[in-house]
Amino acid sequence: MSDEREQLQSTAAKLGIGGYQRHVFLCTGPNCCTPEVGLAAWEALKKGVKEGGLGSGPNACYRTKVGCLRICCPRPTMVVYPEGKWYSGMTAERIPRFVREHLVEGKPVAEWVFADNPLPNDH
Repeated sequence: MSDEREQLQSTAAKLGIGGYQRHVFLCTGPNCCTPEVGLAAWEALKKGVKEGGLGSGPNACYRTKVGCLRICCPRPTMVVYPEGKWYSGMTAERIPRFVREHLVEGKPVAEWVFADNPLPNDH
């Protein structure tokens, strides 16, 4: 095994890759929102995941900051997999409710969801 591969596997293990139940992708602008609004939402998401104990366990959630999800609306766009729930308007003010209801309780916030594209469960 190459040193690079070993390093990648070690990093993945430290990050808990393979143990996550969900993956949240949050657009932080600049097309859907200003970078300041996007980064504020990102910081709120990081805080919510940490405070919600979502780094490991049955509700473990990975989060990724992205520059564009190609559906630009006036505020940050977000998608959650494997459910494939697409959210609009995900500002820092909305993130705590999203974390509590969707990530902790498993109930998407229906009024903020504008599209569904669940991943197949055939793995």
